[in-house]
Amino acid sequence: MKGEVFYGKGIRELENDEPDLYELVKDINETVWNGKVLDYKTQKLIAIGITASRADPRATKKQIKSAIHELGITKEEIIDVLRIVLLTSGMPAFSKSLQILNSVIATMDE
Repeated sequence: MKGEVFYGKGIRELENDEPDLYELVKDINETVWNGKVLDYKTQKLIAIGITASRADPRATKKQIKSAIHELGITKEEIIDVLRIVLLTSGMPAFSKSLQILNSVIATMDE
């Protein structure tokens, strides 16, 4: 990921405890988030859709926060992604993700 931001719990601990595994994870992230065909913004929007569709509140919040802060992705762009989540994963995943988006936006306005 850009700037070595890892969302999985425990990944940071690998850096000191298992440096070879940490380097492997870092290399995988650099390979995935390379923007070769899809730019980083599009990749980030896909990541939001995936975490939202899995109804993973922690990952969804982190993806939304980094999308807004790193890339200036707008609330409207994220809502477009969440519309697809509604269609493919249903109301519970959509509703939870919308709550998360609104809470992230609210904390930014404070």
